[in-house]
Amino acid sequence: MRNISFLTFLFFVSFITQGQPVLPENGIAFDDSQVNRVDILIHPDTLDWIYNNVESNIEWHATFIYSYSGMKDTIDEVGFRLRGNTSRGAAKKSFKVSFNTFHPGRKWEGLEKMNLNGEHNDPSISRSKICWDLLHDFGIPAPRSNHVELYINGNYYGLYLNVEHIDEEFVESRFGNKDGNLFKCLYPADLDYLGSNPDAYKYVTSWGSQPYDLKTNTAVDDYSDLATFIDKLNNSDDEDFLCALDTLFNIYDYLKIMAVDIFIGNWDGYIYNQNNFYLYHNSANDLFEYIPYDLDNTLGIDWIDRDWAHRDIYDWAQHGNNVRPLYSRMIDNEQLREQFSHYLNTLLQEYVNPDSWFDYLDDLKTKIQGYVPDDPYYPLDYGFTYSDFLNSFEDSYGGHVDYGIKPYAVERRTAALDQLEINNITPVIKYMNWELDSNDLWAGIFVEDENVPSEVSLFYTFNNGSQLELSLLDDGLHNDGEANDGYFANTLQDIENNTVIRFQFYAEDVNGNENLLPCDPLVISIMPSEDPEIYINEFMASNTTTITDEYGEYDDWVELYNAGSSSVWLGDKYLSDNFDNPSKWLMPDDWIQPGAFYLIWADDDPDQGPNHTNFKLDADGEELAIFDSEGTGYFVIDSVSFGIQPSDLSFGRMPDGGPEWVFFNEATPGLGNTTDIRETNFLESDISMYPNPCTVDILNFSRKCDVNIFDVTGKSILIQQKSKSVDISKMPKGMYVVCIDRKINKKLFIQ
Repeated sequence: MRNISFLTFLFFVSFITQGQPVLPENGIAFDDSQVNRVDILIHPDTLDWIYNNVESNIEWHATFIYSYSGMKDTIDEVGFRLRGNTSRGAAKKSFKVSFNTFHPGRKWEGLEKMNLNGEHNDPSISRSKICWDLLHDFGIPAPRSNHVELYINGNYYGLYLNVEHIDEEFVESRFGNKDGNLFKCLYPADLDYLGSNPDAYKYVTSWGSQPYDLKTNTAVDDYSDLATFIDKLNNSDDEDFLCALDTLFNIYDYLKIMAVDIFIGNWDGYIYNQNNFYLYHNSANDLFEYIPYDLDNTLGIDWIDRDWAHRDIYDWAQHGNNVRPLYSRMIDNEQLREQFSHYLNTLLQEYVNPDSWFDYLDDLKTKIQGYVPDDPYYPLDYGFTYSDFLNSFEDSYGGHVDYGIKPYAVERRTAALDQLEINNITPVIKYMNWELDSNDLWAGIFVEDENVPSEVSLFYTFNNGSQLELSLLDDGLHNDGEANDGYFANTLQDIENNTVIRFQFYAEDVNGNENLLPCDPLVISIMPSEDPEIYINEFMASNTTTITDEYGEYDDWVELYNAGSSSVWLGDKYLSDNFDNPSKWLMPDDWIQPGAFYLIWADDDPDQGPNHTNFKLDADGEELAIFDSEGTGYFVIDSVSFGIQPSDLSFGRMPDGGPEWVFFNEATPGLGNTTDIRETNFLESDISMYPNPCTVDILNFSRKCDVNIFDVTGKSILIQQKSKSVDISKMPKGMYVVCIDRKINKKLFIQ
């Protein structure tokens, strides 16, 4: 039977299926063709309490009604509260509606939350909407929005902006997964380096705010991915900066966001004010995605006496001792500076040209203007009148509104065009995708340049041989989407077994500018027909009294077992406690005979002998794997993910080399496993699944549990409750995430 090294394909390269973000349709919830109506029904005493306790985040029972196109959706028992920061003290307040507070898991139109923003400081009630639409048109996965008329208990509360909430549902709809860390970043989130300890980024300000606030995976509370990103962002050498950051961050979509931020004058975002953005660790491509947030202080609104319409686009950050490495290091990098300039020029010429863009602004104004005269809260905070609304697109209001929207856009566009440094850019390579199907490798990329690139190719080698080249095409005939859509792809067919493929993507423009990414080649493998039958058979992660090594030390130990009929040489194979580091410890130059056992001391003391590893086992739970040689792409021979391990109890297979993992009352290092097993009742996280990797139809667990299995896109494909085993026979080969009891996540590999 031929096996494919999916583990190498998925984990030992920096990119996985880097698909272009999805930009979902508006749907009913964000229908933009008209102004729809939202009704909130809530007890009057409760509403009074909310208004008298403006800092409270308590959610109160209410009924939600959404009226659109002659239809009504009614949702009972929603959560209702105030939202925002400074707007809580405003007369025209903002509200949050929660569909899942009192009914966990409930959604309306795919949403768990709804943000109803009063836009109280904007006489046009439109600036945020305009910015969100512009980001969406520019291909950025930003929140959707639409204007609604809000009624509470039958009373008109005014024209509001319904803005999509950024949460698990948001990232899943854009990136196809929701299991990554989502950080809400508020002032002073400057992304400055605070040290290698991930906990350093959990700090709380003196006013009680957490600049990097983890919104998902809060039970694990692991900031190590953020710490690694910030480390590379700040500390990579200039010559290595682009390659280092490209493995951790979606650079090119952020360059487009930079262009939009500077055009709209978003001074309350990251670049100037270290504020108002999200970072999502996209598990599909292992990159952080930047998501903008809160765009009301834009398009001519200013509270700090700056002329945002004329500020230097290459020196836009706040001056002084404050740092903004994400902006400054990109602007200082020649290649990224040129690509940012290209994106900004594209935005100015094609998206916000007054000849066409002002028609959109006029249509928006016409659509909403009939809902402003009767808005009872619109005048209360700044004295806005209906005339002020009608003039807001063309004229300054004064005070904090320095410009009308159109004059600001004209001034900013003119100044930016004058400041732009236009050079021929290096072709942008992004959204790298590949898929191994049997013996065929499909690969594709999205390429951006001033003109159609003259060459787009896949550079590759077989088993470290000479470099070969496959042309990638954008003709609509090679699984590349529509013809001439900027996406280039092709398929490398009939790859022989026992082949290690290393490949990179190449693009060249008509002026000879070249780009080759990723900086380090990607590696995948097609395996031989037979694999060595050696197993992790038994181990002890907390050895305090059971057995000593040759130095009299009670060290962790791992026992291997050869279940095959042939001797197996260990000298080109590896043992590792980190799936992302397969070559962590090269095993001894030794043989393991058929039916024999081999004992290894996991003591992080390799100087003591060839069978002493350079790592220890973690009794709190981790992963352990045997990897084949580098020439096979570090194919996974055997692995196990385990939970908490009690002291002096071994964990192993029953029988030797068998599928079931159990705790043994009597450890047998170097000998066959006994039948004296122990029934365990340790902590909830003490659960194991086996076999893993899985080559059979049944996946087993060490106790009954609730199981939810997700594919690499984040889609749930199997749910089963209170089970010790699940049938995975219909699941394709590849990597999956198994969520156990809604709190424990483990990687599963099906081969």
